[in-house]
Formats: sequence, structure tokens, C-alpha cells
Amino acid sequence: MRVLAMVHWYVPHHNGGAEVMLHTMLRALVERGHEVDVLESRAPLNASYRHDGYTIDGIRVHPFRDKEDPIDLMPKCDVVVTHLENTARAVVLARWMHKPVFVVNHNDFDNTRAWSGASDVYQVYNSEWLRDELQEYQPVPDWLVVRPPINADEYRTKPGTKVTLINLNADKGAHVFYELARRMSETQFLGVVGAHGDQIIEYLPNVTIVNHVDPHGMSRVYRQTRILLMPSVYESWGRVGVEAMASGIPVIANPTNGLTEALGDAGTYVSRDDLDGWQTAIERLSDGRVWNGASRRALKRSKELDLVRDADLNHWCFMVETA
Repeated sequence: MRVLAMVHWYVPHHNGGAEVMLHTMLRALVERGHEVDVLESRAPLNASYRHDGYTIDGIRVHPFRDKEDPIDLMPKCDVVVTHLENTARAVVLARWMHKPVFVVNHNDFDNTRAWSGASDVYQVYNSEWLRDELQEYQPVPDWLVVRPPINADEYRTKPGTKVTLINLNADKGAHVFYELARRMSETQFLGVVGAHGDQIIEYLPNVTIVNHVDPHGMSRVYRQTRILLMPSVYESWGRVGVEAMASGIPVIANPTNGLTEALGDAGTYVSRDDLDGWQTAIERLSDGRVWNGASRRALKRSKELDLVRDADLNHWCFMVETA
């Protein structure tokens, strides 16, 4: 079987949660013997990543095409996969060429809702709460839930000493991160430049800033991390939190629908704007006994999600193979 994925950007030059999730799903198809082509609709932002095509983990990534439709690639494929801003284009072309199409839904924003009720599309949801939200008024016949699959072995390491935020933009809580660093001058913080959003960079004596990291290098981040912060204004799941838990790293998070579903009882939840609460949670985890208990809960949750991952990926591959 041959699969065509139509996306705006792809790994390793763009490593947002949606891109890494889709890459893991496509890798699962390659591992079952299928061919996968990826076509980007935008040129990489960083000129050093512009390319004439490359292969990553057995997936062929084709170079950016400005306004040219994939009329050479689509006739050769059996199934089309898409997400985010490419959804409309991919669905219309797949309908025209009578190809089954899978749309991966990462949020409940207006552009997602516009296609979430299409009855001739296989709808893929990244969480149970998102499925319930998008299907509340527009139930569809063909759907499945694939929680962002984490290969825990690729992230597992010995935790470090720093309090970490991944993606230093406002929506991810950069202001919370820097204010905590100012309040807690004896604590070492680590900020990781993210894949999207305007990055807020402040140079403080107890803050280390590292550049954007591709998925294969994230274990180096967790090797430096003792506590992960997720004061996000919106998360439909919580990929980096699940990655961190693979190493038993406790996660403090704003209780969004996605984060509470992803982290479960292993998460420590604090309202995004409660700075005193964030500081108290970090200070509490400075006690070794408290940290050890939180770490055990994180590892337990990681193992639970390993089972969910395998079931989700098997279901995903079966649905694609039988579409």
C-alpha cells in the first residue's frame, strides 16, 4: 500500500507536537511494509532546512511546491492523510480522485470544526475529550482515537536537575517560566526554543536557553530536567509531558482538557495564572521523598500509555489498510 501525507511542514525542520505525532503514525505504517510519501505545502522557515527531497525513518519527503497540486503523486497512492491547514485541499483532491482520506484532528478550533463533520472522511482524534467535543453535534460514521504515540524508549533517560519549559512562547507560558526563575534565583531553569509561536528569550543568571531540538534529540533535554512545566493556555493532549514521564520526571501543568487526560493522576495541576501555586509546587518537589513519589506515579502513567499507544497504532494501521 502507498500512502500520501499532505502537510504544511514536516520533521526534522519543524518539530511541533502535531508534526511529531503524524511522523510516528506514518512510521508505524512503514514498519508494516507500506510506502509513505510526504508533500509539504510550505518552504521551511529556516533557509538551511530547504531541500530537494529527503528520507527520514523510511518516509520519503518531497520538496515544497508553491501552488502545484500533487497530481503526479496522488494517482499512485491508495490513501491520503492530512491535518491542519492542508485539510481542505487534501479532502477536495482526494474526493476528486476517489481516494480515501484520513484527517488528523489536533484541536477544536474553527478551521478544524469546518471539516469535522464530513461524513466521507475518516476522522482521527488525538484524545477522547476532543472526539466528544467535535462529535457532540456532528457525529460521523468512520472515526478513531489515536493519542499522540510516544515511543518511551526513545526519550527515557536519567533525570537531571533543572526546571524546564519546552517552547518559549506566550501561549505555552513563557511569562510564568521567567517569573518563577526571577522568584527562585537559587533554582536552575532550562528553556527550550519551540517549533511555533514567537519565542520569548530572556537572559537570567539561573536560566539556560537551548535551541530547537528535533525528536531524536529530546532525551538530551530530559537528561537535564528534574521537573517539567506546562503552564499552557491550551493543550489538546500534552506530548512533552508524556515524553518526560517516560523518565519519571514529574510534570506541573495547567489543567486543560488535554493535559488532564494525558497526565492523569500523575500530573500536578496548578491554574496558569497562580504564580504562588507554581512556586509552591516546585518547592514541594524539591523534597526528595515528594519527588520520588511523583516520579513513581509518572513512570506508572508512562507504562499505562505504552499499552494505549500500541492499541492505538494497531487500530490506526488496520483502518488505513482496510479503507
